[in-house]
Amino acid sequence: MKKQKRKIKRVFGAIIKSIVIAFLLLAIVGGIYAYNKYGEDVLRFRAKAINIAKGSNREDFTGGLTTVIYDVNGEIITSLRSGKEAYYLNYEEIPKAAVDVMLVTEDRKFYSHHGVDLVACVRAAVELLRNDMRITQGASTITQQLARGTYLSYETSFERKITEIFLSWELEKKYSKKDILEFYMNDIYFSNGLYGIQAASVGYFGKGVKELSLSELVFLCAIPNNPSAYDPYRFKENTEERRDRMLKQLYDHKKITKEEYTEALNTPIVLKKSGVTRHNYVETYSRYCAVRALMENQGFKFRTTFESEEDQQMYEEQYDESFAYWQQKLYDGGFRIYTSIDLEFQNLLQEAVNDNLAHHDEKSEDGVYELQASATCIDNATGYVRAIVGGREQEFVGYTLNRAYQSFRQPGSSVKPLIVYTPWFERGLSPDDILDDVKVPGGPKNASDTYSGEITVRFAVERSRNTVAWELFKELTPEVGLQYLKEMNFRKIVPEDNIPAASLGGLTYGVSSLEMASAYAALQNDGVFRNPTCIIRITDTEGKEIVPENTVTKRIYEINASRAMTDVMKGVLVSGTGKKYKPDKAVCAAKTGTTNDTKDGWFAGYSAFYTTVVWVGYDYPKEVKDINKESHPGNIWKQFMDEIHDDLPATDFEPYEYIEQTRFPKIKTEDANNYKLTP
Repeated sequence: MKKQKRKIKRVFGAIIKSIVIAFLLLAIVGGIYAYNKYGEDVLRFRAKAINIAKGSNREDFTGGLTTVIYDVNGEIITSLRSGKEAYYLNYEEIPKAAVDVMLVTEDRKFYSHHGVDLVACVRAAVELLRNDMRITQGASTITQQLARGTYLSYETSFERKITEIFLSWELEKKYSKKDILEFYMNDIYFSNGLYGIQAASVGYFGKGVKELSLSELVFLCAIPNNPSAYDPYRFKENTEERRDRMLKQLYDHKKITKEEYTEALNTPIVLKKSGVTRHNYVETYSRYCAVRALMENQGFKFRTTFESEEDQQMYEEQYDESFAYWQQKLYDGGFRIYTSIDLEFQNLLQEAVNDNLAHHDEKSEDGVYELQASATCIDNATGYVRAIVGGREQEFVGYTLNRAYQSFRQPGSSVKPLIVYTPWFERGLSPDDILDDVKVPGGPKNASDTYSGEITVRFAVERSRNTVAWELFKELTPEVGLQYLKEMNFRKIVPEDNIPAASLGGLTYGVSSLEMASAYAALQNDGVFRNPTCIIRITDTEGKEIVPENTVTKRIYEINASRAMTDVMKGVLVSGTGKKYKPDKAVCAAKTGTTNDTKDGWFAGYSAFYTTVVWVGYDYPKEVKDINKESHPGNIWKQFMDEIHDDLPATDFEPYEYIEQTRFPKIKTEDANNYKLTP
């Protein structure tokens, strides 16, 4: 029996030794493989980190450079500065609770590691190898966050991550733990241009950090984890929820008593209202475009379609991290940002919105006008945004929603040219072909529930016949029609939109006036889409180009189809639904759009020179009772278009080539369904 047990032990021991040896061999082979493949790169990244650390000094963490944004004529729109110097606190001045909550939630091993949490790094490295050297999992200590935020970027690359690790080690050799915590608490970004905990305290609560309650202090410390998602003005509830989780962690780690925990949970957060500067809509849009331009310049790939929910979630996390980083850099990077915004146009567009909605003075509990509008004007010669208005102008404190690119609403019939008629013109349909305008069983109604029988395509567009668009879209198929919007980077088109109702603007989330303006500008531009932005170029303080001028173009529609659509939409302003809004001094093409129960009103149109799209409605959708009278978006559109064309010639559009076509039913449906977009 004993011999048998000893034999079993020997066999078991031999097996264990074999497994250990196998693992060691694998580790050696893996190490040799990794060195051969990445060894030289790793050594180069280490050398880079050492050089950065050698040149590092305390001033790197205490100051910043001013960024200036210019309009198209060289006038300053705004200056951005972090204000770090004015609010810098020494370590002894930082409340202990603030340090405690950051250590507990961000880096519990801070005092035991040397800049890097090796266990977390190994875990992240495994994921890195599994995902073809794409970073999918973080392992950032406070030192790493400081190194990345001050000296590196948030680019999700192997080089950045390895350099960050070496740099963190080097910084911990050069600075004490107390220094690093001091730098970190003064350097982290708290959204809305606020750097450091003292600046955030003054900005959000109007008092110094020493005067804050525990609840307020932890609320502030909840923001830097994701400054976009935890922006106190936009997403206060999200920030409060994270504050509550962080308070629980403090309590669990015995940093606060149960009484302190309970009191902090029940202490309400009352934010200080911050003043709004002039040109607020153009400022918010300029900053947004600048951040995205810097992201793209560093290799970030923007996407609007995803393979799965997990794929989308991963993308959004990477987007938020990169956006937060470059938004932070915008305030202390010393950039010179040259935009296409024309402040004269901006003022005229804002005045048109203000004037035509002035008779609606109802306000929400927050003091914001209830009836709102957004509008975007694009210069057809360049594809750049010339003016953008995100709402009515008023003296309002706090966060300003820029509806022109941040709000998405159902477009009504204004979407028909984009996903129904122009695609069919590409497939052989002609403006003068005959179609049947009859009531469709289970389909939509026309306005006033009237039907005209046999009508031309031109008449169907001019009078916005829903039945015709519905039937054409069904034959085209929603998947094919909506692909045009996806190709033009419409952000909120989802699989649930693949239904016939989309032909009338019945989308799950909707579209923005910026997106619609870029799509209509593509029609005017003979079917060539240009990605909408107001950023012409970005330089550093010495004039060195960082982001060069680069207009991204893509053919979406065929030339003749675009010109045919333009010709048809000219009639909308002559004898169609938009005839009351025909400009006095310009040849234009346009389309109206109104959703069910008149909750949203649209007017989209262009001349040879400019494309302008206007939306009118409520932030929380409800009927606009006089949408077809004083509040019609066409009034805003006409006033603005008349003013900007005052000194321009009445230039007509290029004619389309008339292709003789027999009755529409002879078009082969299967050809339409198999049609592929032009690359």
